[in-house]
Amino acid sequence: MQTTYTIKRGDTLYGISNQFGVSVSDLASINNININTPLQIGKTLIIPTNTGINPSNYITYTVKKGDSLYSIAKKYDTTVNELISINKLKNTNLSIGQKLQIPETYNNENSITLPNYINYTVKKGDTLYSIAKKYNITPDTIIKDNSLQSNTLSIGQNLKIRTTTQIVEECFGEEYIPPKEETTITYIVKKGDTLYSIAKKYNTTVESIKNKNNLKTNSLTIGQQLII
Repeated sequence: MQTTYTIKRGDTLYGISNQFGVSVSDLASINNININTPLQIGKTLIIPTNTGINPSNYITYTVKKGDSLYSIAKKYDTTVNELISINKLKNTNLSIGQKLQIPETYNNENSITLPNYINYTVKKGDTLYSIAKKYNITPDTIIKDNSLQSNTLSIGQNLKIRTTTQIVEECFGEEYIPPKEETTITYIVKKGDTLYSIAKKYNTTVESIKNKNNLKTNSLTIGQQLII
């Protein structure tokens, strides 16, 4: 069983894999993508079905100033002992620039908890701290979700920001829990979608979607982008 996802501006392989609960390496492999190559906006990705915990998949992490094995293990939901074992470390000392292999694990239970995301465009004066504070998350969460290599942001840069958490049972598309403050997302129309089903999914109204997107009728086309 597979689903598809259309790449939007600001998306990263890590962010997409985290959103769908799959492995970065599996996602790259099934779509013949080089992990180090930027994603092509508008390209449709095949999302593989989770196949359970798979510790044979790894991501490469570059040690930064202030990192410790404990902080890295906590960030990636693993253990210090596992990092030592995988990377054949002699002690817990790390060097800036050192490469570590981090195990990727993901769930295959019928009900899994996934974050909701919104796309945020960096404005003048923004910092990771100010954005994190605004959305009640941590700067490390933004760094992790967007695979950022530093704390430096650029005006106009797109970031994937976690909002509230939803429970997805067996597949995606269950009831959406909106964040406290009003936000918008871009939705790609899929086969079988109607204005009513989309409005119900995102806890809004058909008229609101039509007004937001200047729609004259209720007709939709597959691949059409809607502002929700």
